[in-house]
Amino acid sequence: MYNFLHSIYEGFEFITGLPGMLIEPIGFLPEFLKDALIDSLNLVPFLFVVFLIIELLEQYFTKKKHLFVFWMKKIGPLFGSLFASIPQCGFSVIASTLYVRRILSRGTLLSVYLATSDEAIPVLISDPSKIYLILPIILIKIFIAVVVGYLVDIFVNYKAKEPIIEPVEQKPAEIHAQGCCHHTLTDAAKTKELWLHPIKHTFNIFVFILIVSVILGFIIDKLGTEENLARFFLMNSPLQPVLASIVGLIPNCAISVMLTILFLKHTISFGSLIAGLSSAGGLGLLVLFNKNNDKKDTAIIIGILIAVSSITGLILQYNLFNINKLFSIFGIQL
Repeated sequence: MYNFLHSIYEGFEFITGLPGMLIEPIGFLPEFLKDALIDSLNLVPFLFVVFLIIELLEQYFTKKKHLFVFWMKKIGPLFGSLFASIPQCGFSVIASTLYVRRILSRGTLLSVYLATSDEAIPVLISDPSKIYLILPIILIKIFIAVVVGYLVDIFVNYKAKEPIIEPVEQKPAEIHAQGCCHHTLTDAAKTKELWLHPIKHTFNIFVFILIVSVILGFIIDKLGTEENLARFFLMNSPLQPVLASIVGLIPNCAISVMLTILFLKHTISFGSLIAGLSSAGGLGLLVLFNKNNDKKDTAIIIGILIAVSSITGLILQYNLFNINKLFSIFGIQL
């Protein structure tokens, strides 16, 4: 048993050391580009394993879509936030599609958006030194999502316009959950697709991490230190969580990758990370913008999303209400 585990450890050490062995001898590459390539390539095995697991989860829950709809009607915000905390972006698409048909409540939709983490969790998993933050991130986002979801359903009284009814001769549109790579999950039960999607997803996120890392490395090379880069991104400024909340609205799950990388580079605060991830509804926001025929209703949802995300980010950034002490009880330092 010991020899088996030792062999696995040596194989792991070889795989993680391989990018450095291949890239370091390339003399014409600047150091910041070498570091970006090595760091990004080291993440690939972790990302693939995580995305393969996520793919299996997506397949399972997509097949149980009718149960998802049933429980969303029964205990909306609570059930929606728990499901949305699973690191994938299909549920925000489903929730938005159901909401524009007025099947879900406004509070339930917001709970799904606020609890969604998209690709932040896989990126954090790939950095062993930050794995301890995954649980606080999930718990904070679920708590905020549940509270805000029920409060919105109770106190926000604006009644959205009814959806436009399609002509009888047209077949009702089906709800297709889509992953980050815009693949349709319902067709991915085949073995080939089951492996192809994680590979494609891993490649997409790897490219984006590499681009962000190269840009940050270049800026640090010019500014001198990571501390200067942090000041450039308004570290410790009350504006940073607000700006992160606005950036999070961009309907692409690559935004959550960018926010997580900025946090890992000590460029944005933990509060700003939570603010950006809370407003990041991913592709679900795109469905809301395109399909919701009541633009005032859309504006109300986006306004609440930005306000809640910004306030949550500020509370965490400045440790208001001494919230960090709650996690320190469990040995977690935010």
